[in-house]
Amino acid sequence: MKLNSIAYAMALSSALSLSSTAIAAQDQHSYANVEQVVTTHVHLDLDINFDKKELEGFVEHTLSWQDKNSKQLILDTRDLEIDKIMYKAQNGAWHKANYKLAQRDDVKGSKLTINLNSQAEIIRIYYNSLPIASGLQWLTPVQTASKTQPFMYSQSQAIHARSWIPIQDTPAMRVTYSARIQTPEDIRAVMSADNSDVKIKDGDYRFTMPQAISPYLIAIGAGNLEYKEMSHQTAIYAEPGILDASIAEFNDTQAMIDKTNLMYGEYAWGRYDLLMLPPSFPFGGMENPRLSFITPTVVAGDKSLVSLIAHELAHSWSGNLVTNATWEDLWLNEGFTSYVENRIMEEVFGKDRAVMEQSLEVARLKGQLETIDAPDTILNLKLNGRDPDDAFSSVPYIKGQLFLLYLEEKFGRERFDIFVKKYFDDYSFKSLNTAEFVTYLNKNLINKFPGIVSSDKVHEWIYQPGLPADAPNPTSDVFKVVDANLKSWLKGSTTLDTLATDKWTVHEWLHFINNLPRDISIDNMKKIDAAFNLTQTTNAEIAFAWFMLAVGNGYQEVYPALDKHLTGIGRRKLIVPLYKTLVKHNKKDWANKVYLNARPGYHPLAQGTIDALFK
Repeated sequence: MKLNSIAYAMALSSALSLSSTAIAAQDQHSYANVEQVVTTHVHLDLDINFDKKELEGFVEHTLSWQDKNSKQLILDTRDLEIDKIMYKAQNGAWHKANYKLAQRDDVKGSKLTINLNSQAEIIRIYYNSLPIASGLQWLTPVQTASKTQPFMYSQSQAIHARSWIPIQDTPAMRVTYSARIQTPEDIRAVMSADNSDVKIKDGDYRFTMPQAISPYLIAIGAGNLEYKEMSHQTAIYAEPGILDASIAEFNDTQAMIDKTNLMYGEYAWGRYDLLMLPPSFPFGGMENPRLSFITPTVVAGDKSLVSLIAHELAHSWSGNLVTNATWEDLWLNEGFTSYVENRIMEEVFGKDRAVMEQSLEVARLKGQLETIDAPDTILNLKLNGRDPDDAFSSVPYIKGQLFLLYLEEKFGRERFDIFVKKYFDDYSFKSLNTAEFVTYLNKNLINKFPGIVSSDKVHEWIYQPGLPADAPNPTSDVFKVVDANLKSWLKGSTTLDTLATDKWTVHEWLHFINNLPRDISIDNMKKIDAAFNLTQTTNAEIAFAWFMLAVGNGYQEVYPALDKHLTGIGRRKLIVPLYKTLVKHNKKDWANKVYLNARPGYHPLAQGTIDALFK
């Protein structure tokens, strides 16, 4: 599909210049000297070397100099080997550039300082990544579903693009990009770009991304991938064994796009395809534009977990189109996206399901708020030099969503929808920080309709820890029935077969398990398991909830299945809390034994988190 002309013009404009916010943004996680010079376009020419577990080749930066006196370009890198750096003079001749690669910082990586004799328009860096690249995972054939070819994929958020591209790695930046990627002939490569060149599997692929995106959204994957369309605008790339199941699971994606177009304006990215990754993928999904990366753990066979697709699609407006300027402003990406996700689910699957999903997420948030340090429960987070990955929680997602839901309830959905759509339009292909958003919010909503929400209340939501006392608390009538039946059973008034679980949704099962007493007797655990076989469930979310309860109260029967769960998937949400709970409940030796077996199949991001538990 052709990019609509308005979106293309906006994308091109953003690629040629940075907003005042982006230039002024002080991103504590980037060395880049964006005040002096910015990259407007990146071209990659890389070979994927599966034997060495390295990307090898060069990157070209097209530069726009903001300071007429500057002749220095500073880029972010992490664990890259630099071979040489060349720049193109105005007469077209290539010259060697002097550079210095600084000592590695544990969080930010190594500053790459390039000194030039003149303000070059193009600079080319020859380099290779290393097997330890934090933003890449390399899988052997036996670690994949098909067991035939190796697999490689990237995960660049938050600050991991620098581990495979020397780049100005800040979300305040926006670049267009192109690429030539070479692989073994039986491997198909895909990127967060126009993938029309990859239909023929020949080992030589070219990509273009005409819209300007932040560097963390540059993404690549390569493996035994097949391709199948779901609609005129959507398709799935996946290993053969999961392709058809994924098509059946996610064939409502076009309906989601159509509904969101009506609410928030036309989808600006052309196609919206999905890449199904191996089970080791550490996240549920990653919103790489034009090609969301998706965990196979949501292929449940009943569309019960497709809110993940709604979430990644929602990022096409919130996050990819309008982007947080720094990672302390993450809630601007994730809070808006979680809000839009739920609106999509309501439009496509109905109000009851949307409210159930809200209720489950709010319960999860409240549980996390009890364990997170108060400063990390503030929406406009202060990282103070910490790695952004260390501060990811449900706070920017669900507290951010609740803030927006609060505004919707106070101002009315009609007014709030107009505000959100205008916000997406006004900041399309731009980055902004929290302070700018507050100014925009005050001008376009708070002050426009005075006497409804005070500036003090906005400040409380964004800059104070925890949840305000009057925060929305979504409640589901469906869950009330589950609660009543559960209470009756716990009192001994009814038996398990009266719960009418044969028609329960996954959401009802999760609510049921999460609301069982944490000290429930082993005898009652056995009764529940005998009745519903939860230990052997194939739904990853239900299994996680059941295992968390079982480990906490010593239900030993789950351990063989728990071993299989921890070894078979790498999604951090579904494994890290289990390892923490095992350690907490004196199962550290057992957990460590399982982890040593599972670790080679985990992504570096998961490894880094779990390694710390066993030091």
